Amino acid sequence: MADQTTGTGQRLGRTREQTSEQAADASAATAAPEALRQAREAVAREAWADAYRLLGGIDPARLAPDDFAALADAAWWTSRVEESITARMRAYSGYAAAGADRQAGYCAWMLFYEHQLAGRTAVAAGWLRRARQHLQDRTECAEQCYLAWMEAEAAQERGAFDEAMASARRMAGIARRCADPDLYAMSVQVQAGILLAQGRVVDGLDLLDDAMCSAMAGELSSFFTGWIYCLGLQRCMACADLERAAEWTDAAMRWCASMPAENNFRGLCRVHRVEVLELRGAWPQALTEATRTCEELLPYEGRIAAEAFYLAGDIQRRRGDLAAAEAAYARAHGLGRDPQPGLALLRLAQGKADAAAAALRLALASEAGEAGEAGVAAPAGEPGEADRPGPDDGNSRLGRSRLLAAQAEVSLALGRLDQARAAAEELQVLARDWQRRCGSEATVLHALAASAGGALAFAARDVDGALPLLRRALELWLALGVPYEAAQVRMTLAAADRSAGDEDGARMELRAARDTFARLGAAPDARRAAALLDSVRPHRPGALTEREVQVLRLVAAGWTNRSIAAELVISEHTVARHLNNIFAKLDVSSRAAATAYAYTHGLV
Repeated sequence: MADQTTGTGQRLGRTREQTSEQAADASAATAAPEALRQAREAVAREAWADAYRLLGGIDPARLAPDDFAALADAAWWTSRVEESITARMRAYSGYAAAGADRQAGYCAWMLFYEHQLAGRTAVAAGWLRRARQHLQDRTECAEQCYLAWMEAEAAQERGAFDEAMASARRMAGIARRCADPDLYAMSVQVQAGILLAQGRVVDGLDLLDDAMCSAMAGELSSFFTGWIYCLGLQRCMACADLERAAEWTDAAMRWCASMPAENNFRGLCRVHRVEVLELRGAWPQALTEATRTCEELLPYEGRIAAEAFYLAGDIQRRRGDLAAAEAAYARAHGLGRDPQPGLALLRLAQGKADAAAAALRLALASEAGEAGEAGVAAPAGEPGEADRPGPDDGNSRLGRSRLLAAQAEVSLALGRLDQARAAAEELQVLARDWQRRCGSEATVLHALAASAGGALAFAARDVDGALPLLRRALELWLALGVPYEAAQVRMTLAAADRSAGDEDGARMELRAARDTFARLGAAPDARRAAALLDSVRPHRPGALTEREVQVLRLVAAGWTNRSIAAELVISEHTVARHLNNIFAKLDVSSRAAATAYAYTHGLV
């Protein structure tokens, strides 16, 4: 009887469960259309976090291919790249089954793009073939622009620039006839890249500005706006056009700030902002931005996050935090970024010059090998030998220049003048060739070449040859707005001035260098400049004590007795006593006269 009752209870329980499940199914069936409507509205207003949450909560059986494509976009914008790929494959399958070739072809191309970014080249190639199968032989449509784009890139990589440009212009024609502003702007960007790879830098940058203006004017979709900005900023930096990069970086970051929080381009644009801030000497801001960049990019773009770690390492090295710099370079290396030349310069700062020289020698050999594989002519010969650059020519040229500048510095520290001379001469070749391509003799490459050449000439005791080169380097760095390198040149220029008998010139350069280093927070360099400045100061006139000189300098700077007392941690009475002694020793009767005396005798 008990068993029978238990069985009846179990059957009743199952019946109640079934009734509950049926009710839940009915409720879900009623709720599903509303959830789908809300999800589609979130997609329409680009609220990607909401769209991801809503679409992800709906039974996949109720989603159409368009919904899977929207879920893929939502996952991409919220940095869930693998989920984006999974959803896009389901969208592709639905479109392909329905015979919707345009949509299937677009999905296949996006899958190619996402797999390529992830480094899965074989899988990416398979999806590109599928995109061609869906799009190649059908009536003209905007999606065919993607095929023309890939044809242009493939031709450019082979150095077939005429063929590449024909494909890019075909892309532009299709985009124009199909009234697609996104793909038309991208076709302009593609043409700019081809011109830059050819060495037609001025023409290429003009087209790049055209495409960037489309993004800035709000003419493009969010996805293409971010894409255009990121490509354009990358090319500005590759061309070492700091002014252009700074302007477009500001525009890109304003756009990022106006977007919803789930903006996958924010970190990509920010890494270029870090580059600009680091060069301009805004180091605290650059470090803050670098930290944010790493947080935004590490989950899905480690290779780009590596660049932010490297830049942070450079700043920390210059500020004297060598342990933090070492850790940053290690993170960059772990994420696939060669930590040179920063790590070699760190070794030099640690007193390990031989290790620095060995690392740079290997890095230069490796970089030259990669350039050869990419089709970039080796830059060590005459300018005419580099007439056929590859697709990353700008990046290769600037990267090699930085390695060579570091090699010259390390070689001079070791007294290896022949190695320093070889590096300086190759820098000159690169600068002359870049001038021929871009029409300017005032680029970062020219500044690096002049700096290395001037330091080499001074080390070789050719002061007459060193001075004009160093003054040219200083002029270039100041014009480019790169204060740290300008201050470093001032240090060498001060030594050259002193060798030439110009003590006043040496003091002025050292004072300017010290002030710049102090403002930047480059503590080791600031201490070195201050020590050298003390060594070239004239003997203290009037038998002034060191404390009296300190008081006089502050008086000359316009400080009151109270502020001087606070600065030197002494009483105002003691300050007044020092002033009386100063007036007596210098035979002056006023603060103004003491100030004039201080400036006249180089005490400030």
